[in-house]
Amino acid sequence: MITPYFLENFWGDKNNGFDVLYHNMKHGQISSKELSDFIRERATIEETYSRSMTKLAKTASNCSQLGTFAPVWDVFKQSTEKLAACHMELVRKLQELIKEVQKYVEEQAKNHKKTKEEVASTLEAVQNIQSVSQTLQKSKENYVNKMLEQERMRKEGATQRDLDKAGLKVKKATESYKAYVEKYATAKTEFEQRMTETAQKFQGIEEEHVMRMQEIIHSYSQSVEETHAQIGEVQHEFVNNMENTSVESLIQKLAESKGTGKERPGPIEFEECNVSIATEGAKPRKRKTFAIPGRRRDKDTDSTESAEVEAVNASNGAPPGFYGAIDLHNANVPQLDEEGFCIRPEVNENDAKENSFYSSSDSEDEDEPRKFHVQIKPVQTNNGTHQQKVTIDELKASIGNITLSPTPAVHMKKNQSSDELTRHKIPQPSFNDRLACNDLLSLDPFGPTSTGSSSPLPHLSVPPPNRPTTPLGTAAIVPPPRPLSRPKLPVVKLTGINEAGLSFSPPKLSNSSPPPAAPLARAESSSSLSSNTSLTTSNTPTVGISRGPSPVTLASQDALPIAVAFTESVNAYFKGADPSKCIVKITGDMTLSFPSGIIKIFTSSLSPAVLSFKLSNTSRLEQIMPNQQLLHSDSSQGDTNTKDFWLNMSALTAYLRKSSEQNPAASYYNVDILKYQACSNGIQSTPLNLVVYWKCAPTTTDLRVDYRYNPEAMQPPAALTNLQVLVPVNGGVTSMQSLPNAIWNAEQSKTLWKLSDLSVKSDNEGSGSLRAKFELSDGPSIPATLAVQFFSEGSTLSGVDMELVGSGYRLSLNKKRFTSGRYMADC
Repeated sequence: MITPYFLENFWGDKNNGFDVLYHNMKHGQISSKELSDFIRERATIEETYSRSMTKLAKTASNCSQLGTFAPVWDVFKQSTEKLAACHMELVRKLQELIKEVQKYVEEQAKNHKKTKEEVASTLEAVQNIQSVSQTLQKSKENYVNKMLEQERMRKEGATQRDLDKAGLKVKKATESYKAYVEKYATAKTEFEQRMTETAQKFQGIEEEHVMRMQEIIHSYSQSVEETHAQIGEVQHEFVNNMENTSVESLIQKLAESKGTGKERPGPIEFEECNVSIATEGAKPRKRKTFAIPGRRRDKDTDSTESAEVEAVNASNGAPPGFYGAIDLHNANVPQLDEEGFCIRPEVNENDAKENSFYSSSDSEDEDEPRKFHVQIKPVQTNNGTHQQKVTIDELKASIGNITLSPTPAVHMKKNQSSDELTRHKIPQPSFNDRLACNDLLSLDPFGPTSTGSSSPLPHLSVPPPNRPTTPLGTAAIVPPPRPLSRPKLPVVKLTGINEAGLSFSPPKLSNSSPPPAAPLARAESSSSLSSNTSLTTSNTPTVGISRGPSPVTLASQDALPIAVAFTESVNAYFKGADPSKCIVKITGDMTLSFPSGIIKIFTSSLSPAVLSFKLSNTSRLEQIMPNQQLLHSDSSQGDTNTKDFWLNMSALTAYLRKSSEQNPAASYYNVDILKYQACSNGIQSTPLNLVVYWKCAPTTTDLRVDYRYNPEAMQPPAALTNLQVLVPVNGGVTSMQSLPNAIWNAEQSKTLWKLSDLSVKSDNEGSGSLRAKFELSDGPSIPATLAVQFFSEGSTLSGVDMELVGSGYRLSLNKKRFTSGRYMADC
């Protein structure tokens, strides 16, 4: 039991102890937030350090792989990657700790609010005794003054009448003074009772606060200590590896990998020349024992040269038995000169220096021109296109990967090409029709407002040839068995939530443009996670490719790291000040990221561990659309707030292997796993509430936009960044006055506000107004629809989350963010 220090030390003449204790309680909440900021800053530093270590590991992997010292770079690379992984693991632990601190801050705020209501009576008692004390002091001073005045008049010989008047005043002052003394005694008793209870309550709150803060600090120090222990293990492993990498082992490894053979040159005996045989049929010739790259080959009229040419013609440069019969007329036959020798193309001098074992000074014929012959065959066309002809087997393989959408059917003509398929135009509904059916995703406030326009939409998407298609068609996929940790159940569609088959569309890639950066690549910028919530009609998962290095060195016995990202888009339409007219639609997608090293483990194992995960807070989702090619689920679950999923590992392995073959330099491969639509509760589900007012006159237009930050729509609350408000204003604007300052674009007749980040820490808790007055030359203006865009990191609107189930994998990163889609408001 702690000594009641607060009860004994917060009284005093002015009775200010209550005020000091109350503000001390409020300072505790500030300390909690500051501790959260401190841990977050430490996590940022660790993350930056981890990224730097990852880049350093890539530098080691790019070092020369030639020479005796080359294997040592692998030791450096593995050790550096493990150090980076240790620091990234600390980042993950600190992020989890930050969530706990934020949760405690919320609980603390609720407790403080409750305490404020409970101690309201104590505050009244404090104010009462302070007021009575002041009044008592004044009454006492008045009583003393009256007594002194009466005594002075008596000494000066005042008349009896004056003395009687003075006596009445003294009597009245005496009664008032005694009354306030009694009143003070009552106030004092109540104050002491209330203050005793409140002081003990405040001390209890502070004791609990300090204990929680110590627990947080203990978790913080334990995480740092564990990371230091892991770093020590990595360092110990590095030292052992370097000790095991002896000089003899390096020399031996080079000799075994680069050795040219153990047979030494045999003896050659002298043979006498038989002149009679040598002079018959002898032909002058020159022969070199071997050719040196970059030099001109001497001509040899020996009959063996013809045999060499014939061998080249027969194989066309392929190893024996690789092809069947070769068409010698169309084969790649070397060109021969008039004497029957091969004409070698001229070798670039720089290439000769790099590829030749010898230096350029060894060539005695550098300045002599070389004969070469180049023959370019035209590309065979197919129906006017430049695509190469493919075999029947390849066509079957391609067709097997295409799954047609059930609605609506497309009837192809006999010789219709795939390019023609993508040019079918589907008429689009008008703005009012789309608004009436709540089709927010088709509204474009920044585009033309013509209601009769139509946009071309591809009905059938054919993946480009340089992108890997999904390894198995929908009809050919057989769901894999569930993990052994759960009973085997039949695979049917999900219940409780509307589940639809989802089409995943990849971004178009070409050889002329680099692949997109992976959303989950930590080595990239923080804004590299793209938001793509549109629902398309193809069957190929979107795969992003990271150019950053893999964060860990994978081993088959380790828990394999994967990362997940939730990206959501909120579309909203506000009509006037009526909340019931607000239309909201929230969509999102879930992406998994796999490091490139995981592919080797998958392919080397006959049955890799099944990747299973649990999706939580699914009761907040209206619809889940899983990637049916890779993802399977259990329909018999009783809990409506969670859903279990597991991946088809054979399909995933084949897909990642295909992706790796087409992009071998990538360090990450991102796969869209599922998309979803979240439940919405009207305006309460919008992170930013809007109301717009227009006042249009023939010569002026007044505009006001009221906005309010809504933290209750987010899980957890997060700041809205990159906030911009765009409003079209017609009527020939000649001048604009705005508060805060806005940017007027005369060419587009639009005004733009760029606001600072909005959060609970902003002025007025994130509420405010945008005002503007426009002078017109051709008024009045017609009220238009305004558009808003913003971005938020570290939070989602649905609150959906995932956790891995079973062993074999670990979650290295869980990234969440949401952005505005079509976010508009009308008066």
